[in-house]
Amino acid sequence: MILWFFEAYTSSLGKTTHRASLAALCSFMLALLLGPAVIRWLQSRFREPIKSDSARVAELHSDKQWTPTMGGLFIVAGLAAGVLVFGDLTNLYLLVALLLALGLAAVGAIDDLTKLRGLRNGISPRAKLASQTAIALAAAVLIYQYQVTIEGGLDLQLPLLGIRYDLGAWFIPLAVVVIVGSSNAVNLTDGLDGLAGGCLVCALAALGVVAYACGHAEWASYLNLPRLPGAQEVLILVAAMLGSVLGFLWFNCHPAQVFMGDTGSLPLGGLLGLVAVATRQELLLLVVGAVFVAEAGSVLLQVGSYKLRRKRVLLCAPLHHHYQFKGWPENKIVVRFWIASALSAVLGLAIIRFNSGEPVGGTPSLAIHGASHQVLREVPAQSTSISPSRGACGPDCFFP
Repeated sequence: MILWFFEAYTSSLGKTTHRASLAALCSFMLALLLGPAVIRWLQSRFREPIKSDSARVAELHSDKQWTPTMGGLFIVAGLAAGVLVFGDLTNLYLLVALLLALGLAAVGAIDDLTKLRGLRNGISPRAKLASQTAIALAAAVLIYQYQVTIEGGLDLQLPLLGIRYDLGAWFIPLAVVVIVGSSNAVNLTDGLDGLAGGCLVCALAALGVVAYACGHAEWASYLNLPRLPGAQEVLILVAAMLGSVLGFLWFNCHPAQVFMGDTGSLPLGGLLGLVAVATRQELLLLVVGAVFVAEAGSVLLQVGSYKLRRKRVLLCAPLHHHYQFKGWPENKIVVRFWIASALSAVLGLAIIRFNSGEPVGGTPSLAIHGASHQVLREVPAQSTSISPSRGACGPDCFFP
């Protein structure tokens, strides 16, 4: 019986869902086990001073003074272990994801170290953005070279309309914008204990379902998603990210024992964008990552309003600081943002379901390919194809 159980267990490892479960568990346990030792090491070397141009924010976050930062080190270690042990390392998506994670983690670490040494308030925004863009561009080109060989691999899915638009070479700049934008949006959201981590869990859970469906012929057909061979391996990446983020949240919940810093927020945000790009769901990311969009949008709105009108729209940006200024307790802000993120993830999955439209063989719809918007043929609706530094306030806190 023991032999039968062992054979059944080992044979199940070939299944994506089983490997994803084990990747999540592996990443979670590794982050949980590494956490105390890494936090002690960071406590002796990398403690974050609360720097702010706002006396109010500095006062609100005074109890966070000298909390160790760069906890992203064990987040990235945990997710990398999960992918390396349980992922198919011949899969391009996973290899690109590992390179992207390491590259953005390196940029984040340099930024964190620069701030901690007190030389400057991090590396210059221009240098930081240029580094992120270069890494994202390399990832986008690699994904493009693979997906250009797949039918529908360059299609932009239009939610609810059930149609797709063939981007062609425009796939690359869009992918760069999504990856860099997502990286910075998660970075901006990482300003309260547990906030970014909890919102990431919700967004990743939704995109994980989409990734699995894109790699599954029947599910992809049923949900009118592009059939992307190998995309099911993205589920391993998502699961490893979920496990490592949950392990980090064990120590990051209020009051935080450690901050993830740019070392964690930049790669996690970049990987979230990569998952959306790989599954052709860039627009859906705006829905499932609505909290991140709101946080980044609040900064753009605040800065734009002040430059144009010399007036502020919010009491302080990013958005979570606005609610702090209104007197909301930190835990209330975090939990309510988590709830908003969970609802956004559910809404995103509902939109995917409504993409299915008519069953295969139902009323034909028009397919449009390329920028010319010329109607080429009629196809069933099922295959229709339109062929923003963690911390209380620093460069990520904006107020007049």
